[in-house]
Amino acid sequence: MAKNLTEDEVRDIARNILGFKDKAGVKSGVGQLTTFNQLGFPGVLDKPDGWYLPDNHADVAVVLETKASSVALVDKWVEEVLKNVRIVEQQYEKVVGILYNGDAARVFKGEEEFDGDGAKTLHNVEYYTALFNAGNIDKEHIYELTASINNCLHFEFGIKNLYHRMIFTACALVAKRYNALMVEGMDYSEFHNAILNCLNKELYHDKQQNQKLSLLTEVFSEIRMNLNVDSEDAKEQSRVKTLITQFIGWVTEISNCLNSDAWRGEDVMGIFFNEFNRYKKKSEAGQVFTPEHITDFMYKILEVNKDDRVLDACCGSGGFLVKAMANMIRESGGMQTIKAKEIKRQQLYGIEFDREIYALACANMLIHKDGKTNLEQMDARTETASDWIAKQGITKVLMNPPYENKYGCMKIVENVLDSVPAHTACAFILPDKKLEKASKAQMKRILSHHRLKKVIKLPEDLFFGVGVTTSVFVFETGISQDGKDIFACYMETDGLATVKNKGRHDVYGKWAAIEDRWVDVVEKQSGDDTCQWVKSDKHLSYQVPQKPFEIFEEDFKKTAMDYLMFKEGIDAKVFGDKLLETAMYSSTVSADDESVNIALKKGGEKNE
Repeated sequence: MAKNLTEDEVRDIARNILGFKDKAGVKSGVGQLTTFNQLGFPGVLDKPDGWYLPDNHADVAVVLETKASSVALVDKWVEEVLKNVRIVEQQYEKVVGILYNGDAARVFKGEEEFDGDGAKTLHNVEYYTALFNAGNIDKEHIYELTASINNCLHFEFGIKNLYHRMIFTACALVAKRYNALMVEGMDYSEFHNAILNCLNKELYHDKQQNQKLSLLTEVFSEIRMNLNVDSEDAKEQSRVKTLITQFIGWVTEISNCLNSDAWRGEDVMGIFFNEFNRYKKKSEAGQVFTPEHITDFMYKILEVNKDDRVLDACCGSGGFLVKAMANMIRESGGMQTIKAKEIKRQQLYGIEFDREIYALACANMLIHKDGKTNLEQMDARTETASDWIAKQGITKVLMNPPYENKYGCMKIVENVLDSVPAHTACAFILPDKKLEKASKAQMKRILSHHRLKKVIKLPEDLFFGVGVTTSVFVFETGISQDGKDIFACYMETDGLATVKNKGRHDVYGKWAAIEDRWVDVVEKQSGDDTCQWVKSDKHLSYQVPQKPFEIFEEDFKKTAMDYLMFKEGIDAKVFGDKLLETAMYSSTVSADDESVNIALKKGGEKNE
């Protein structure tokens, strides 16, 4: 922002950013000539610098106070904006006051200063009207809704394929996002066609921007179920309609949460995909979905910000991208800001090879109102993928690639590292010893061009039921390892607990504090007993300390006795039983303050 702006210039800038101009249902503008009296507040001759006054007085009103850029926004100017807030509160219950000098802003929700995300920057008016809509999402209720959907599709609709259940539900959520007509009492044909027609017609413009979104309708059309939708039996028809009505109700509730300003990326979709994965079979182990709290942790340790361009070249259902979107938008001031649209349009990039998972990722991004998502269906190991990545100006990489060699895990890692600009921070979740088990030639090649800087070993029970222990490997591209040591540490627990039939959850509310602590440890590279510096020419993983070997005199005596009895051909068990019997039945026992004495009787005489 240029310095030495006059108050008039600041006011004009504010008008453009806020979008203050009259429109249907709203009286809005800026200036120093209009009084509150002229704006509908009888007898009040004060003149606001800007105003946004909806005809519906139950809606949020906004009042603006501007200063020249040379004027600091100190408390003495706060009273001016609060005076105007109090005037507007005579007719509006919900009022936002803004104090702005061209460089910074102070915001008041009513008469209380608001210090949330984006408060210091001026945004479009929708940001401020949304301040009164924020609330909390009931995560447990979302879990219950998702469990109901999953069980209904699995056991009642007869959709046995895991990903088909996920795609069916995601497509219904996309249809709700585009206001498809889904109402109580529909039969299956009406319901199915409502979703399909919405995907085909309402998404026309989005599909023009990204032709691959047409794959979503193809996959949805291929889903088969065992529901008897053509039965002529009135009772069966009624049962089917009841199931569909229930399904629509569940989807509608989840959709409302997705559209809520309280949504934080993980509240709905994290639970949604976690629940559906409960039925995942070992044969489907190629896709391991990253727990949402770990996507958040990786976002923070890589210091991703609202201006980054984020890549996940094995994006699966889009978990990393949705989490990055949620955090970046929150940092930019919320879903209603102009920056939020920019983030969705050109700062999130994903590649997925599997056709059905790719369709799921497209649906996931569409659900979050990102119709122009930058997703591509391709093989992340190929030169084609490398060329595509190189064109995107990526600044951060967050990934959890498939671990098995048959999926080309290390080839994917190498291809991504080679394709992004130099000095790009890249974080990969991989099995603990994956780099050490890779071919020496490949690791020599990787480390000659890129530096492994940090390894964070994750809790061993993180991937519930998968049976693999993992670490986060953080690289900086474009500089060689050159023998530099690697910082490593071990987050032994994330505080989550296993809940029967629900997977792992933060039931005790421990994760937030644990995350903050480990973000600090990773940033400072100190602060925990597990911190270590690993010689890169010897190891490429966190080294679990070995317990020192100790031997005690009692152990030595026992081992020596066992050996002597073995040489003499004495059965140790028989000898032990005989010794115990003799001690119990052919001895006398006496005791004093310091000892217990057992004396065997001569000739084996028994006690009376």
